[in-house]
Amino acid sequence: MSGRPVKRSLTLKGHRTSVSLEDEFWQAFRDIAKSKDIAINALAAEIDVDRDPEIGLASAIRVFILNWYRDTSSS
Repeated sequence: MSGRPVKRSLTLKGHRTSVSLEDEFWQAFRDIAKSKDIAINALAAEIDVDRDPEIGLASAIRVFILNWYRDTSSS
């Protein structure tokens, strides 16, 4: 585990944006998108629409991932 964020590009509403997440978060993000049977860009767009404009997209993605695993582990 490196702990260093990795910057990758996502497409939201037809525009490219860069998001920096640690490798473990990128993997979890891809796993969640796969389990929902949607593209990672579609999942990012869902998170983007629901997030508070004061919260950065990377932070919103991390919190989404945390909540996803909390919800699935309590089921």
